[in-house]
Amino acid sequence: MPAIFVHGVPDTHHLWDGVRGRLSRKDTSAVSLPGFGTDLPDGFGCTKEEYLEWLIGEVEKVGAPVDIVGHDWGALLTARLVQVRPDLVRTWAIGGAAIDEGYDWHPLAKMWQTPGTGEQVMAGFTLDAMVTALTTEGVPEEAARQVASRVDDRMKASVLPLYRSAVTYMKEWHADVEGMSARPGLLIWGEKDPYTQIEFAKRMAERAGARLVTLPGSHWWPEQFPAESAAYLEEFWGPV
Repeated sequence: MPAIFVHGVPDTHHLWDGVRGRLSRKDTSAVSLPGFGTDLPDGFGCTKEEYLEWLIGEVEKVGAPVDIVGHDWGALLTARLVQVRPDLVRTWAIGGAAIDEGYDWHPLAKMWQTPGTGEQVMAGFTLDAMVTALTTEGVPEEAARQVASRVDDRMKASVLPLYRSAVTYMKEWHADVEGMSARPGLLIWGEKDPYTQIEFAKRMAERAGARLVTLPGSHWWPEQFPAESAAYLEEFWGPV
């Protein structure tokens, strides 16, 4: 049962390099969402439904239930995959985004969701501006610069329709959280996450019958705490 890692926004599969490099198991892979350091399939509209179907297709290729791990938008897509295709999953672990009907999008997401405003905000996402934002949230400067250097126009153009398709995701997917208890789950959370506060992680963990562990940082725990994150995952997975 391989382990598959799914990144979020604005990121690529490299988010998981530090975590994967500290795991004892070698049967891991990290996908890059279409448009995030990769080409877009013909006709791909970058909606949450299209990204979900794409992720389901990637997991189906494995041919056996997987241990799947997601961060940020990768967490939301992972959670939804568990809800609709539990047959593809042995265990799931997520962090940085939760499904809760009481959640309200953070201010940056609301700007991305607003036509015109979102495009203006993206135009201001220069490398230096992103490095400053990421380091302010605790990402080591070298890692922040690497993340920012991968944010190109194609990624920016992919983020906007994704967020605009997901204004009410929390209400659409909320009722299916309890069903996630059919597979063992783990939530890994930064105690100071400004985008999805830990209260939502606590509620989702309880509803999904999952374990919640916390780290003394912000949203970007895979970059801030790769060794600790790997240790939590290996303890959760047990012998594989």
